[in-house]
Amino acid sequence: MSLVELIARADERALAASAVACVDRCLPLLEGVEGLGLDVDESVLRPLWVAVEGGDRWLGRLRAAGMQVRQVTPDCELAEYAMRLVEHIPAGYRADALRAWADECSTVLLGIHQLLDGASAVDEARVAAYRTGDTEGIGPLTLGEQRRQTSLLEMLSDESGSGLRGALALSNEGKRVLRAAVSRRSRTLEALRARGTSAG
Repeated sequence: MSLVELIARADERALAASAVACVDRCLPLLEGVEGLGLDVDESVLRPLWVAVEGGDRWLGRLRAAGMQVRQVTPDCELAEYAMRLVEHIPAGYRADALRAWADECSTVLLGIHQLLDGASAVDEARVAAYRTGDTEGIGPLTLGEQRRQTSLLEMLSDESGSGLRGALALSNEGKRVLRAAVSRRSRTLEALRARGTSAG
């Protein structure tokens, strides 16, 4: 089943958990933002992600936690994407609002991985195709994230709640992958800048 189909069928709890998992995986993009002081592995989001209680009270706690992130100015394009996910946390715990947020989180995170795969800009049409299961031309990081999102939603559809533990482990793996990719990208950009300075 494709990401689009899984999100369309998911209940409120699975939608909320999948969206928070996407935000959590984006946090390494903010590690270098001055003044944030965010521990991405023990962030304010973690208690909300580990136990997705649901309901407006839980969502209110999530919005309050997101304030810590919204108070800073992103210092690069990738950090701006992470900020966008936090800024769009819905106001109410309703299926339609949560589904729209989960869709956006899924799309944005795939776009981030597309950039980390070397694209000069996010190809929205291709990202939309990836979400329907069409993987033609997909890069390795983007493919890994697409499969991760699919597995997460399948785990979260487990009504017993036991799938959340596996989803958390899988999301943490995705966070490590993203952090490593961002580190490689930063080193590459620094090397290019140094080469340009030397040439000048």
